[in-house]
Amino acid sequence: MNAMSFLVNTLFDLYLMIVILRFWLQLARADFYNPFSQFVVKATQPIIAPMRRLLPSIGRIDTSSMLLAFIVVMVKMLVLTFMAGAAVDILTLVLFSVISVVKQAGVLLFWMLLVRAVLSWFNQGYNPIVMVMTQLTEPILAPVRKVLPAIGGLDLSVLVVFIAMNFINMLCAQYIPFWAII
Repeated sequence: MNAMSFLVNTLFDLYLMIVILRFWLQLARADFYNPFSQFVVKATQPIIAPMRRLLPSIGRIDTSSMLLAFIVVMVKMLVLTFMAGAAVDILTLVLFSVISVVKQAGVLLFWMLLVRAVLSWFNQGYNPIVMVMTQLTEPILAPVRKVLPAIGGLDLSVLVVFIAMNFINMLCAQYIPFWAII
């Protein structure tokens, strides 16, 4: 991968994570007035607002954000394919986009859980980013805590989720095309 491909890939992936966060914020009913949430909303609103007129949300599912995530990956793949001078197969592009969005959501979840776990070791008082991370990850950690409560004040739910995510990632790499290369 040359330097320009790396830069294009990184910029598109960063924006994709912001779009996935936008979808996740609405799904988890996180505090939209939080400064971090406001950053995510302001970074995505110029594109999502016009899309929302054509594709309204279905309950808590923000269909416009979901569609934008797929579009971001498709445009990224088209740009990278154009830069490489290769041909584009539309079916491969769509399949790759779906897989890429799902995998990036998993990567985002991993990093949010890791940062949340590390920050939980320190008493920092109120932090808007930690507050949003808690609101987004708690629906995933709470069911694990019901089955495996804290042992001696040590919460192992993040470790259990990491093991489950790694297992799912290995299964997907084995059975889903493109999973391992994304």
